[in-house]
Amino acid sequence: MNWYEKLNEYFPVEEMKSKEHMEALLKEKSDVYYKDEGEHHVLMYAEFDTFIFIDYVYVSTASRGQGLGHKLIEKMKAKRKPIILEVEPVDYDDTDTEARLRFYQREGFQHAQSIGYKRRSVVTNEINQMEILYWSPDDASEEQIYEQMKKMYTEIHTYKDEQFYGKSYQPVEEVLTRDDERDTEDILSELDKAKN
Repeated sequence: MNWYEKLNEYFPVEEMKSKEHMEALLKEKSDVYYKDEGEHHVLMYAEFDTFIFIDYVYVSTASRGQGLGHKLIEKMKAKRKPIILEVEPVDYDDTDTEARLRFYQREGFQHAQSIGYKRRSVVTNEINQMEILYWSPDDASEEQIYEQMKKMYTEIHTYKDEQFYGKSYQPVEEVLTRDDERDTEDILSELDKAKN
């Protein structure tokens, strides 16, 4: 299986970019968008001057529990910039979502509770709600994370979207919102409550 097939098999269709989109990012935005690939992993990420956005992390089932995911995150942390990623809210019927959140919790990520993120899939036309997690070496504020997410969304997620999908993703102001009074639980501390 090539790198794209591995990602495509693991991630839900509404979260996947097309192969053409990702190849264009790797070629045309090669100063920002990168692929780190090995026999048992695929890591796709965008590195900007002030932050890193992890687009996709895949670790093969055969190598889980061997510290590979930790090594990949440590490699990103060594760059000493905030790291941002999108995760699905926990679904207790899908053990992968819980395991994924527990992994990021162990790695020291925080839930950006003030940031709302809802995007209509250009593939399924369904509204896809995600939560934003971040790690910061210098205690970045959620306001900073929000501004960085907006930059990533416009430069990476919607890059040439009409060309690749025949239609545009929604504008950033419809997708990302920030509200300090947002009514949401910290999804990482909720994991601990569910365990007790």
